[in-house]
Amino acid sequence: MEGLDGRVVTGYQGWFRAEGDGSGLGFQHYRKGKKFEPGHCTIDLWPDLAEFDEDEEFPTAFRHADGSVASVFSSIHPKTVDRHFRWMAEYGIDGAFVQRFGVHGAKEKADFRGLKFENEKLKLCRDAAIRHGRCWVLMYDLSGLADDDFERLAEDWKRLRRGMNLGTDPNDTAYLHVNGKPLVAIWGVGFSDDREYSLEKAEWFLRLLKHNPEWGGMSVMLGVPYHWREQTGDATDDPRLHEVLKLADVLSPWSVGRYRDMEAESSARVVTRQVEDRKWCEQRKIAYLPVLFPGFSWRNLKGEASAGSAIPRRGGRFFWRQFVATAAAGNRSAYLAMFDEIDEGTALFKCTNDPPVGASPFGHYEGLPSDHYLWLSGEGGRLLRGELPAR
Repeated sequence: MEGLDGRVVTGYQGWFRAEGDGSGLGFQHYRKGKKFEPGHCTIDLWPDLAEFDEDEEFPTAFRHADGSVASVFSSIHPKTVDRHFRWMAEYGIDGAFVQRFGVHGAKEKADFRGLKFENEKLKLCRDAAIRHGRCWVLMYDLSGLADDDFERLAEDWKRLRRGMNLGTDPNDTAYLHVNGKPLVAIWGVGFSDDREYSLEKAEWFLRLLKHNPEWGGMSVMLGVPYHWREQTGDATDDPRLHEVLKLADVLSPWSVGRYRDMEAESSARVVTRQVEDRKWCEQRKIAYLPVLFPGFSWRNLKGEASAGSAIPRRGGRFFWRQFVATAAAGNRSAYLAMFDEIDEGTALFKCTNDPPVGASPFGHYEGLPSDHYLWLSGEGGRLLRGELPAR
């Protein structure tokens, strides 16, 4: 897997905005509805800002148990983005797949103010990756699109290629290449959850990225359903799916929420699935990148009724055993979901064990150091590369 072999990479949402950060977007991806106050929020973990400078902290209506003001960060603050990539370097995460939701640039009534700061986010991530010797990749998430949006999505891609020279800028030493070509990721191909875009449109965009004489020339990673190979469960049963997937350079099945523990039986199933997935890919000269995640929770995002869907972290054991299973399956690389996803409780970055109190219930890291999952990520990379024995 030239370019990805031996690497542990992570998804980077970068979608958090804060009142006072200059975007005018308020507490985006923090608030529920129009409010960000106790009882009205979408996040299940609270970021640890102990190392942040004062100008990176944005005060909220939430309070800690001692009465002090609880603050959050903004993903468009240059210091904060730089800090996040510095953490990746310090803890051994090789780089980030920076998320860009297609709806930002492809919807007919797109929020151009939001798009402006999405573009700014990409530039901040690029610059931080270069400074800290990390790789980075643009990942388009197709969620929320319809077939009619794909022409505008292509225009968004063309603007990025013109404005940022993604993958071809000689000054961007960090952009990841696979098989000698710059890599771009498309997430959301082949799912069975009643998406409003067709497999045909996804294939059209994939072919543009790979073959368009002016805007193509990319390697492409596809984020696909966990059961893509059998085409059951979360995957469409469309008989054309596998033919579309054969166009990819990398396949990465979405495992988040697809298993709830990593005891012996579950671990064995994960190993078997990864072995069979990789075998299918290798036979077609496609790279395989499994997804690992530390836990899951979206109680504040989805409401009290969703509390039963939470997947406990078990002091990091759930996460670590996925690394062990991935190594046992013969894989040397992994995609970690996600670096900063506090809405769905999969975050790896530093979160506090002293979240605000009150009407919104928050999770925590079970008393472990706030950098525990960053540390585990680096250790997991060493395990996959054969630098550590399984334990």
